[in-house]
Amino acid sequence: MSPRSLADWLGYLEQLHPTAIDMGLDRSRAVATRLGLGRPAPRVVTVTGTNGKGSTCAFLAELLGEQGLRVGVYSSPHLLRYNERVLIEGREASDAALCEAFAAVEAARGEISLTYFEMGTLAAFWLFERAALDAVVLEVGLGGRLDAVNLIDADVAVVTSIGLDHADWLGDTRESVAFEKAGIFRAGKPAVCGDLEPPQPLLDHARALGAPLLLRGRDFDLAVSEHDWHWHGRAADGTPLRLHHLPLLDLPMENAALALQVYASLDLPWQPERLLAALQRTRVTGRLDRRVAQWRGEPRHLLLDVGHNPHAAEYLARRLAARPPKGKRLAVFGLLADKDLAGVLEPLLGLVQDWAVAPLPTPRSRMPGELLAALHGRGAQANAYADIAAALDAQCARATADDEILVFGSFYSVADALSWLADQD
Repeated sequence: MSPRSLADWLGYLEQLHPTAIDMGLDRSRAVATRLGLGRPAPRVVTVTGTNGKGSTCAFLAELLGEQGLRVGVYSSPHLLRYNERVLIEGREASDAALCEAFAAVEAARGEISLTYFEMGTLAAFWLFERAALDAVVLEVGLGGRLDAVNLIDADVAVVTSIGLDHADWLGDTRESVAFEKAGIFRAGKPAVCGDLEPPQPLLDHARALGAPLLLRGRDFDLAVSEHDWHWHGRAADGTPLRLHHLPLLDLPMENAALALQVYASLDLPWQPERLLAALQRTRVTGRLDRRVAQWRGEPRHLLLDVGHNPHAAEYLARRLAARPPKGKRLAVFGLLADKDLAGVLEPLLGLVQDWAVAPLPTPRSRMPGELLAALHGRGAQANAYADIAAALDAQCARATADDEILVFGSFYSVADALSWLADQD
């Protein structure tokens, strides 16, 4: 029998456990013990949050790598290839490496049933440990306290933001969400929070653990002007640190500021020029991601963003308002059924002149008719299409070289747009 391909493994993992999400650490911990897994690297940073995890992890990886450290990053979901979830020194894990890791986890689990995410997390830990890395950055998949990533004790725990999402699993209040996310804190280890109004359960949990908590607005912060931005924070020993006149970034500078404070908490060399170089080098596919497509021989300006909840939509709206196109702005939009449709649409209605909606390639998608009804009911110009690619073609036909086409609402929306872009080349 020939070895399983990566596609075979992923298909197998999808049907391995009765449910896609099954919160808890007992199964993963038992299999990790059988695998003999220890720490995936000497330095571990775990990142949770309702929004901003991806760019914060990317900033951190660049900051650490700039110091010559060998860095691994585990994130989810992926856009086009599962390999995107496991980065070792900036490179995606190969199909062969992932297959080897899945085989190791499969052999160890025995009778223990694991979810797709649990299998993937343990496989990533297995690969990181064998790569002899200096540091890893781990992005929480869902919540924090009961997420498989939380098997590892972080040297610094990070909460980017606290909003309402995944209410079935995390509760429908910011307090319940904060409690779940604070579950990644560890006794005596620093925790860093980028939310300006952290709910009380997060503060209480840090205090109960004796985890030094660094808060944006109190211990670190940023100030953004029209042409540059400034940062202040604290070194690991509490010494004040400052950076002035930093060039503006395309990615959220709030998350760059958070990453700087996390880096400072790791007690690594503080070299402003090198830190700045790392921040400016950071890119994240699908987050405020500007592209130019050649459509029938003419340029079309696209902005891809995976924002899919009200908090992300409000942030996206602020960035769009600060950078209007020369012409008009058109949107290509799809949304999952469990997301807050009104909360995602409202911040953006006044910034988009024409909407193209489409179903996403998953049974969890909202139907175009529902999206159309919501937009027409709010007085928006909107049309429905069979899929994201057809919606993009339609908006490109309507647009000029001065217009901007915003593609957002889901990782699925952006993934389909990336596939469409590849076909234009």
